[in-house]
Amino acid sequence: MSGAARVIWDDALTSYDFGPDHPLAPVRVELTMALARDLGVLERVELAGCAPATDDELALVHKRGYIEAVKRVSVAGEPDVSAGLGTSDNPAFAGVHEASALIAGATLAAARAVFDGTAEHAVNVAGGLHHAMAATASGFCVYNDPAVAIAWLLSKGVSKIAYVDVDVHHGDGVQAMFYDDPRVLTISLHESPRTLFPGTGWPEETGAEGSAVNVALPAGCGDAGWLRAFDAVVPPLLREFRPEILVTQHGCDSHALDPLANLMLSLDGQRTAYAALHRLAHETAGGKWIATGGGGYELVQVVPRAWTHLMAEASGSPVDPATKTPESWQRFVRERTGETPPLTMTDGRNPEFRDLSGGYDPADPIDRAIMATRNAVFPLHGIDPLP
Repeated sequence: MSGAARVIWDDALTSYDFGPDHPLAPVRVELTMALARDLGVLERVELAGCAPATDDELALVHKRGYIEAVKRVSVAGEPDVSAGLGTSDNPAFAGVHEASALIAGATLAAARAVFDGTAEHAVNVAGGLHHAMAATASGFCVYNDPAVAIAWLLSKGVSKIAYVDVDVHHGDGVQAMFYDDPRVLTISLHESPRTLFPGTGWPEETGAEGSAVNVALPAGCGDAGWLRAFDAVVPPLLREFRPEILVTQHGCDSHALDPLANLMLSLDGQRTAYAALHRLAHETAGGKWIATGGGGYELVQVVPRAWTHLMAEASGSPVDPATKTPESWQRFVRERTGETPPLTMTDGRNPEFRDLSGGYDPADPIDRAIMATRNAVFPLHGIDPLP
């Protein structure tokens, strides 16, 4: 199924660090890359480095004044609350510009590789900072690397790009930056804004000509309901839109163990979604697929396994979920974190898609969420919203 896959990595990507008490701890990507290396996944991809995004590249989506404000904060780590830096979510730290620009540069490197054909798929697990707005940091995100990459691709003449965001939080920053641009289809599946930050992502937020799509799922939704919603919304829209390139954000904070949210997915449900997006990249976008990480705050049990599965999926050689985690990695986890590592690459679930072919149940809150989205958006794409 897969051609050449590239993983973008530089050890300096772990310098994006809000401090020891912050949920977005860089150890999560350190453990991820160690697990992928010890399992042999990195032997099946091309590893490539990256350079920081330039000011001109960042300015494709961010205001120049904001970039300058981040640079000022970066010098001494002094807060600038007007730029969103110096809050509990986004603490100021010395070097924040350099660390954030490198993450954006890593996703740009992935975009360049896919655009110029040197890789069919490219992954930046340190990226996916989808909450950053044009002129302010938000939700642990300083520069919006998926949006920078999308804007760069548009500047190179790509005419249609689809962005699918499976983070538990609404992909509000990316949506906002392309809300009125029909060349970019943004699809976000997330916990309902009634119960989770950032409080946006209602089905009625439809953008230009239906270019924004939001599936707001109720707290407590697990594998079966989440996959049903994905299957009912994402494939039909991608098949109709036919993007030239598919960009995906893979926040794994939808997992039941994540401390900051309320969905109940398993690692196996997340892995099933990665495989589905891989298939859809080939079916609808000529195989051109750029994938990033995102949220994920269960740093040992979830993030490393989830994103190792993502990189393996992109390589065309998925990891058997029954695979044991290597003893070398288990030792590293204990030494690095003092925590007990997971022993296998599965949560022991076997989730499957359950489509709408048998109709929908108006008493089911998940089916109501599905139909709210289909009713709001499908007619704008010429698709019948009814199953």
